[in-house]
Amino acid sequence: MSKVCQVTGKKAVVGNNVSHSKRRTKRKFMANLFTKRYFLPEENRWITLKVSAAGMRNINKNGLASVLKEAKEKGFIIN
Repeated sequence: MSKVCQVTGKKAVVGNNVSHSKRRTKRKFMANLFTKRYFLPEENRWITLKVSAAGMRNINKNGLASVLKEAKEKGFIIN
């Protein structure tokens, strides 16, 4: 699996390390990802998602079924 959130679509972005002398070197800002298991009561099974901290808050707020439906519509989950 790549380092992309399956709920929000967050992924690594590119930026600069800036030293004290203002010298810039390229770096990556990685998404805050976790591998998390959720129970899906509609299908009576567990699913494993690679989800960001923001994605977890989204699931807690809106519910797993609605978040998965929205993620499939946006193309973050292919199933």
